[in-house]
Amino acid sequence: MGSVATLLLLRHGRTTANADGGLAGRQPVELDDTGRAQASAVGERLRGLPLAAVVTSPLVRCRQTLELALPQATPTVDEGLIECGYGSWEGQPLKKLAKEPLWPVVQQHPSAVVFPDGEAMAAMAARAVATVRSWDARITAEHGPEAVWLACSHGDVIKAIVADALGVHLDLFQRIVADPASVTAIRYTPLRPFLLRLNDTGGDLAGLVPPPPRRRRRAARPAESDAAVGGGAGAGR
Repeated sequence: MGSVATLLLLRHGRTTANADGGLAGRQPVELDDTGRAQASAVGERLRGLPLAAVVTSPLVRCRQTLELALPQATPTVDEGLIECGYGSWEGQPLKKLAKEPLWPVVQQHPSAVVFPDGEAMAAMAARAVATVRSWDARITAEHGPEAVWLACSHGDVIKAIVADALGVHLDLFQRIVADPASVTAIRYTPLRPFLLRLNDTGGDLAGLVPPPPRRRRRAARPAESDAAVGGGAGAGR
């Protein structure tokens, strides 16, 4: 898998809405003190990684996260990474929303959900997956197959991208967790994506950088889309 690009999905740090138990949606909520500390901490983990590109949701909480985590970066804003449009649910307490008739559908059958005056969850998933796959292909073409790039987005968006990478139905995506300031890593290959990290909030990220190509190889490596039978040697190979 060292010969394909690596996508790092970064969720923004904790916001005032997260702390208050509200659903922010596309409202301009900002990071709270904990969220700012989380952003600075993940910046230490990302420091030194050769990021070929940094892409972000246009919402302020993502841009604030990147300002603290990667102050030297110049992120590109992409609307495809924006939070799901929760419509009239935005700004309301989650405890109140949990009493709505639509709530069990959101939990058990999200692919059927269209939020009142908002977006369908299936539409959110489709545009998010299309966005990261398009960027991944572009970055690989421009920077080579060893490129590492980062996209900063939102919990449900990241969970939908992970569900696609795992090949599971959107109705199962509520089983996936993406905490504030967590890093999830995916590599797309011609036949299948590989999920390398999920909801990583403290591990060393240096091992995600692909090694430089070897000039001489004793034996041909398996095709990049093949999984290592038995689990393989890991990143320290």
